[in-house]
Amino acid sequence: MTDLDKALASLPHGPEFRFVDRLLTLNPGKSGTGDYAVRASDAFLRGHFPGEPIFPGVLLVEACAQLAGTVAQSDPQIGPLPGLKLTALRGIKITGTARPGDVIRLEAKIKGRLANLIQADTVASVNGKVILQGEIVLSGENGTQARHSGERKGS
Repeated sequence: MTDLDKALASLPHGPEFRFVDRLLTLNPGKSGTGDYAVRASDAFLRGHFPGEPIFPGVLLVEACAQLAGTVAQSDPQIGPLPGLKLTALRGIKITGTARPGDVIRLEAKIKGRLANLIQADTVASVNGKVILQGEIVLSGENGTQARHSGERKGS
């Protein structure tokens, strides 16, 4: 199992729905960067849009959420939250596109935690040009770990 596989293993997604190909940096529980290469063979591109394929904005959000989840779940002081999922979007702006052959650079910085909620600032860019930015909120299932991790952590 690669480091990426280990880091992503705490997320609920299967490999068919992962939008982080590799981790470039990981400051456990605080921040991380990763890449996703947009492949012409990605099935969803055939219909989005025929003849002019672009990576869907909703999947840009998902890629950022997956990286943020990976960062949050790697916190050495707070164990992984079961069932971590994307819960809310705040101020998300999609200002560009990614096409087959592009590599999307993903960045996530954990902004705060409260019980089973995690806030993260996220950015996605292609060739240094920002194509998405905003805040996402992730939540885990209410359980023993969530009750014990109620402290708010700053950056």
